[in-house]
Amino acid sequence: MHKANSQMVRQRGAALVVGLILLLVLTLLAVTGMNTASTELIMAGNEQQQENAFQAAELGIERAMEEGLFETGRTENRPLGYVPGSTTAHQTTSIAPEGVPHTPRPAMWGNRWDSFSTFHFQVTSVGASTRGAATTHTQGMFVISPFDPSTPPPLVGGPTALTP
Repeated sequence: MHKANSQMVRQRGAALVVGLILLLVLTLLAVTGMNTASTELIMAGNEQQQENAFQAAELGIERAMEEGLFETGRTENRPLGYVPGSTTAHQTTSIAPEGVPHTPRPAMWGNRWDSFSTFHFQVTSVGASTRGAATTHTQGMFVISPFDPSTPPPLVGGPTALTP
C-alpha cells in the first residue's frame, strides 16, 4: 500500500501544471483574436473614410459642372463645402481655363470649322474626411461656343480628314 500512496503524491501536481498551460494558451489565443478584430475594425473605418473623401471629390466635380461659371480669363475657386447628409466629408473645387486665356480652340473633328469653337477647362476637386483621408480628382471638359474667326483650324496646311 505504501507504493500506491507514493504514486498518488507524485501525480497530484501534474494536473495543475497541465491546466495552467492550457489556460495560458487559451488566454494568448483570446488576446490575439481581440487584437486582430481591433485592427480589422480600424481598417474598415479607414476604408469608409477614404470612400467618403472619394465621393466628396466626385460631388465637387458634379457641382462644378452643373453650377460652374466657366470664365475663360480666370480660375474659379469654390470654397470648402460640406457634403449634404454627411458630417465627415467636405470638398473644395476649382475650375481653370486651359491654354491662353480668352483663346478658343477650333471645333472638334466632325464639325464645320467655321461653325463652332471650344474653350477647354480643367475641373479639380479635393475631397477630404474628418480623419484625414483625402483624394484629388481632375476632370477635363470643354464648352462649345459660336465660331471665333481668329482661331485657325487645326492641321493648317495638312490633311483635314482622319486617315487609316
